[in-house]
Amino acid sequence: MVIYNVSDLASEHKGEYVLGLEDLHTHACYLIYGFMKPGEKGRVLKPGSGHEEIVCLVQGKVLLSNSSGRFVLDQGQAFHLKGDETYMMDNEAGTDAVYMISGGHSKGHGH
Repeated sequence: MVIYNVSDLASEHKGEYVLGLEDLHTHACYLIYGFMKPGEKGRVLKPGSGHEEIVCLVQGKVLLSNSSGRFVLDQGQAFHLKGDETYMMDNEAGTDAVYMISGGHSKGHGH
């Protein structure tokens, strides 16, 4: 078993770290750990073709937007994205926002 300090890794990689193929040596799944400073904008959430993700806000409050509208995501809330579905995430709050994204392949997809 290997324990990864994803918080430190995110700090070393400009606020976001993908625990995936490079560390795990598998295409089956990945975990993204990231944070956004107050006022930080423009984090793109998009799994991509053949992939799905669950986005969970661990700390803070963020604004999500796409062509369907604008939505607030509060601490402890999560949502599911599939394929090319895209949202922009902005931290308009006065505190850091911390998020985790778990992802993997949609049914029938492989590399």
